[in-house]
Amino acid sequence: MKTTKLAIALLAATGLSAIATPVIAYEAGDWLIRGRIINVNPNDSSDNLFVAGADTGAKGVTTDSDTIPELDITYMITRNWGVELILGYSEHTVKGNKTYAGLGDVIDTKVLPPTLTLQYHFAPDSNIRPYVGAGINYTYFFDEKVAGDVLDISGAKIDLDSSWGFAAQAGVDVAINDDWFVNLDVKYIDMDTEAHFKGTAVGKASIKTDLDPIVWGVGIGRRF
Repeated sequence: MKTTKLAIALLAATGLSAIATPVIAYEAGDWLIRGRIINVNPNDSSDNLFVAGADTGAKGVTTDSDTIPELDITYMITRNWGVELILGYSEHTVKGNKTYAGLGDVIDTKVLPPTLTLQYHFAPDSNIRPYVGAGINYTYFFDEKVAGDVLDISGAKIDLDSSWGFAAQAGVDVAINDDWFVNLDVKYIDMDTEAHFKGTAVGKASIKTDLDPIVWGVGIGRRF
């Protein structure tokens, strides 16, 4: 993946100097502000499609990935423990799959998934500072539109349910100097939704899907 290759290049460029040059450790009360480029890659699976309340007995949607900028903010409660909030939104197209592959595009939507995690930083005195985290995600879908040439007719509407779920992460900060560092981060987010169609070519329909994205990120951060 492009994001992974960029992460390797950035870490290679800063790694040797970070090991050789001592820097100031994280302290309680520090703010860590990071700008990342992330790839949101859904690991999706869908339930059966219901049309007019009847189970069709067939599955059939998949969701594409998106690469976007992201801002995240970490507050260090102690030298080892911090809380992180990530902010950003992605755009995705849902396509027909398996039984319904012939439908092509079926939904365009924007996704706002604010996520709050509690992190443990293993080596606050080191120039290479790995961490793990766990927390909660809330996902809000907005600007939803019925898409494609089959379902999208005049008057067609789509609504996607919001989602609450678990989030887990692992990452590392590699110091450049006292305040600046390079960051590599990966998250798993438990995310699901139910899509409700109205006025489409098949009338009223609904389908549940688990999105469960893996989110890869690389960026640069500063301590305040």
